Amino acid sequence: MHTFSKVERERYHRHFILPNFSEEGQRKLKAAKVLVVGSGGLGSPVLQYLAAAGVGTLGIVDFDEVEVSNLQRQVLFGLESVGKPKVEEAKKRIESLNPHIELITYHTRLTSANALDIIQGFDIVADGTDNFATRYLVNDACVLLDKVNVYASIFQFSGQVSVFHYTYPDGSKGPNYRDLFPTPPPAGSVPTCAEGGVLGVLPGIMGSMQALEVIKVITGVGEPLAGRLYMFDALSFSGQTLKVFPDPENPLTGDTPTQTGLIDYVQFCGAPHEEQSLTSVPEMSVQAFQQLQKERKTYQLIDVREPEEFAESNIGGELIPVQTLGDALERIRRDCMVVVHCRSGVRSKQAVRQLLLAGFSEVYSLEGGILAYLKETIAPS
Repeated sequence: MHTFSKVERERYHRHFILPNFSEEGQRKLKAAKVLVVGSGGLGSPVLQYLAAAGVGTLGIVDFDEVEVSNLQRQVLFGLESVGKPKVEEAKKRIESLNPHIELITYHTRLTSANALDIIQGFDIVADGTDNFATRYLVNDACVLLDKVNVYASIFQFSGQVSVFHYTYPDGSKGPNYRDLFPTPPPAGSVPTCAEGGVLGVLPGIMGSMQALEVIKVITGVGEPLAGRLYMFDALSFSGQTLKVFPDPENPLTGDTPTQTGLIDYVQFCGAPHEEQSLTSVPEMSVQAFQQLQKERKTYQLIDVREPEEFAESNIGGELIPVQTLGDALERIRRDCMVVVHCRSGVRSKQAVRQLLLAGFSEVYSLEGGILAYLKETIAPS
């Protein structure tokens, strides 16, 4: 049985005196192991509130580094964190918040190759990811390993939260992500936060709800959002709760399951024209681009970011946001080399792939985007 030191008893006293929670609920928190996938907008409040609440073991999975644009909503980090791995900076913050818990960090991208190994050591997964491929990956791994998946997502001014694959008191299993979303939306139809924006406080609200559901699942206090999806509209400050029902055609848990392992989720989520994958898109290094500029060769530079990003900083490219590229092909030259850039190189690869399929020949994505270009330009020689 887990015991508490004098300092811990003082720390968790407000939990101890809660009706139906008491010391027993705190013991369950201390014994729990929760993996948080993503330490960004949603992961920031989830990690801080679970750590403060006294969850005994917290795992953090994140491959990314802190950028200035993260600070508008990712409240785990400060200016001193910019350019550093998120998992390391998150660990520092959580350790200062509660030294009585164990932290396990994974500075890696969660993939089909490592997800089962990482997730199997935890009781619950809190999914704070921002893309459909990883959401399906997390869901499937949780179902295959029989773990609870506490899900949340955000977009511009709205958010969602639910609890998937929950074990009801009678032993039956609640719905999972595939029951709610049998198939992913068409690739490119839902902009990312970098493309569509997000109200900074929104992930704090939804992430706090997500942390609440994790605590309810662990302690057994209250009724988790299993079999239900809560949807929040920040602009009208209104919400609605929808019922989620099992899908008999769910490939994992339906009447005739067809999937017994993890799959290629990038392919499953159907990036447009999958035959031309992002890994095969032609790229140009910053150094090669700088040499191109020095030699004064003819080329066209296309910036596929959003107008707000362009207004903050640009390197002289012609602004054509990636979502509007298909309607602006006549603005792109076919008689010279075309270099496409975005913030970090993801959207520019998508744009280059689209241009190649539209018949353009000599097009390149600027490797690392404007971030890499500016870093190289201002770096001391």
